[in-house]
Amino acid sequence: MAAQTEESDTAREQTKAEQDVDQVRQRAARDQKRLDSGAVTSPKDLENLQHEIASLAKRQSDLEDVVLEVMERRESAQERVTELTGRVESLQAKIGDATARRDAAAGEIDAEMATVTKERGVIAGTIPADLLKLYDKLREQQGGVGAARLYQRRCDGCRQELAITELNEVRSAAPDTVVRCENCRRILVRTPESGL
Repeated sequence: MAAQTEESDTAREQTKAEQDVDQVRQRAARDQKRLDSGAVTSPKDLENLQHEIASLAKRQSDLEDVVLEVMERRESAQERVTELTGRVESLQAKIGDATARRDAAAGEIDAEMATVTKERGVIAGTIPADLLKLYDKLREQQGGVGAARLYQRRCDGCRQELAITELNEVRSAAPDTVVRCENCRRILVRTPESGL
């Protein structure tokens, strides 16, 4: 935006400078025509007219230098606008690509969630209602994880190793008894790797 503003500002500046040159050129041409026509006969007026023509030539040269300097700045600004426009287009293409990949991933996640939710519904139907209610309550309290694996005497939920008395209680519990971690209160899932 700043580069485009600079380019348009220099374009206006160039137009103004070119108009100034044209005005000086037209005035000099008018004075030269008067001088060439022989309408001015007074030596003093002729001298003044020649002096003014010389002065206008100097002014025109100075203004043309200004025009050249402004043109160089405008060209530089145009190059900067072109470069930045290319970079913006490249970034927009990358954003478009990233957005498309994100949307595709979100679609896959939504499909997977629908499948898992359906599977969970089927499995939840086979679990006693009181155990499912406890699990859902713990899951809500524990950031989405209501049960954790007991792995090598350690709760995978809180990563704490169970005390020897807790381990003995878990060992002696019947296989269908619901056991919980004393630290995080999650339901412990016993496996052959539990270290019992």
